[in-house]
Amino acid sequence: MMYGGIRLFAGTACPELAQAIAQYLGLPLCGRDVITFPNDNLFVRLHSSVRGQDCYVIQTTSAPVHRNLMELLIMIQTLRLDSAARITAVVPYLCYARSDKKDQPRVPITARLVADMIEVAGADRYITMDLHAGQIQGFFSIPGDVLTAFYLLTDYFKTLLPQMYNPVVVTVDLGFAKKARNYAQALHLPLAFIEKRRVANDARAEALTLIGDVYDRDVILVDDEVDTGVSVVQAVNLVKDNGARNVYVSFVHPVLSLDAADRLATLPVRQFVTTDTIPIPPEKRAKFGERLKILTIAPLLGEVIRRTNEGRSVGELFNE
Repeated sequence: MMYGGIRLFAGTACPELAQAIAQYLGLPLCGRDVITFPNDNLFVRLHSSVRGQDCYVIQTTSAPVHRNLMELLIMIQTLRLDSAARITAVVPYLCYARSDKKDQPRVPITARLVADMIEVAGADRYITMDLHAGQIQGFFSIPGDVLTAFYLLTDYFKTLLPQMYNPVVVTVDLGFAKKARNYAQALHLPLAFIEKRRVANDARAEALTLIGDVYDRDVILVDDEVDTGVSVVQAVNLVKDNGARNVYVSFVHPVLSLDAADRLATLPVRQFVTTDTIPIPPEKRAKFGERLKILTIAPLLGEVIRRTNEGRSVGELFNE
């Protein structure tokens, strides 16, 4: 162990996930105080020294985005100033991942800015899950591991296939087509596409065309994240209008902003399958009832942390 023992630190954004990772590794979460002053400034204090240790900060950057992001940055800098040997930012959901390119005049590439801030704060490595765009990896100059929930989700759907009727994988939009093809290949199913057009700089989008056959079939709708839920509503309605039977919706990141949970809960969907990269508040989970299946990524992140500390291959986990 070149960098000393593992020290796990949890931010306030995903305490249950952090605790599950700690349990997987058989280690405690290290003590720290995160204090919010009356002027809304954040203050972090460690309970013990991390000099010469291998430190991991577990913090997702979902809403409230700016508080959670600043908390991550401040915790990283606190560890750096306390002479940690190595600091890894474990960010299950990376904010601003949709702002990954200049697709119109006079706009920022905010994903690059976030990557720069994580590096400047003092991180030596990063671990994240299912980036919205692959090129974001190139925004970091530090090494990292971009993991995927693909195997977790496909393994779960393999258990459901025997009860499905003539199933087909459908991608919510063409931007997810390549990844959807991997789902179809892993499940040995045909693939269909929904072609849509983004109509403004907000979350609105218009579903236009279904490419493929869903008539009298069970449908597995796949996407990387669900934000407002508008695209999923349009997709579900489109496949149902084209004769689909039962619909299953699969996505990695349950952003579920605004009234997305209310919007999705009214859909004729047999099951919603997602992960715990972002914690879903109990009141939102209740809207789905038993139709919501949350798969935990804690064992995956825990194993990657262990292998990173020991200097072992992460690719071996996926036969790569």
